[in-house]
Amino acid sequence: MTDDTPSTGRAGRTTLAAVAADAGVSVATVSKVLNGRGDISAQTRSKVQSLLVRHGYQPASTRRRVGIVDMLIDNMSSSWSAELARGAVEAAAEHAVSVAITTRQLRGTAESGWIDQVLRRGTDGLIVVLDSLTVAERELLDAGIPCVLLDPVGEPQPGFHMVGATNWQGGLDATLHLVELGHRAIACLGGPPEHWCARARLDGYYAALARNGVPVLPELVRTGEFQEESGHRLMSELLDLPEPPTAVFACDDVLAMGAIKAAAEHGLAVPHDLSVVGFDDVPFTQWTAPPLTTVRQPLAAMAETAVRILMQRDRTSSEPQRMELATKLIVRGSTAPPAG
Repeated sequence: MTDDTPSTGRAGRTTLAAVAADAGVSVATVSKVLNGRGDISAQTRSKVQSLLVRHGYQPASTRRRVGIVDMLIDNMSSSWSAELARGAVEAAAEHAVSVAITTRQLRGTAESGWIDQVLRRGTDGLIVVLDSLTVAERELLDAGIPCVLLDPVGEPQPGFHMVGATNWQGGLDATLHLVELGHRAIACLGGPPEHWCARARLDGYYAALARNGVPVLPELVRTGEFQEESGHRLMSELLDLPEPPTAVFACDDVLAMGAIKAAAEHGLAVPHDLSVVGFDDVPFTQWTAPPLTTVRQPLAAMAETAVRILMQRDRTSSEPQRMELATKLIVRGSTAPPAG
């Protein structure tokens, strides 16, 4: 049962009583909300929950270990997501805790359900893997619940732990590999410009060309979504140019798959006519035909690191940790020197 002892919030207020006063209800009613009791109206429950977030109140269950780490992720429909989940579950098992994974595929209902669960049962911390945060989710994170942003879309936010990968270095290594093979007409299929990782990988591509005196041709750089359809469409456009590229760095393995499909439809063989490099090294890449040369992003290790940060928070500095795990170029069969 939740401890109803008033708790001092981040602003120094006795937040349990303050929530009750602001909501115009009794402390007992606030207690019922915290305990998930069903004998109050939905309107009152929603009002109290919003005020709990605003006041930064945390039930006693969140101040003790509760044996649960929450992962909030947009969807679980990709190998990329599955690798993150695998890493989180394996690391959590080492600490005898469980991982509760919530997706936002059903955006109309997932937000309120997730926030309600966290407020009622408590959590040892949050691992957030989202394209964006809603206002309510930002308020919840601001309430003081330990949180790690995993591979954040935008620039790292102050005040939060962050775990990512060396995206710039990965883009540099991928492009240098193609340059060293002798390619000069090297295209790049980038991800959404609003994604920090996509911009970093593209910057690595530019740096590799500049380092080797290879001219940057704007018409060879295309950006889209991290989807196979996007890679197919963008690569088709590139192959229809009067002077098409002989190699392409795709900033995501799924983009690379779309590029390979476009090459086949244009009667080109990979890697004889077109070399292709991806990014992520999700499990299917070693089984493609040919196996994909790609930059290995340590997805499982990133999630493991996020869990360990949350589990170690009582024994380490409260200063936010920002960690970038090293990427590695994995050379397989989809790259070769240019023909002729």
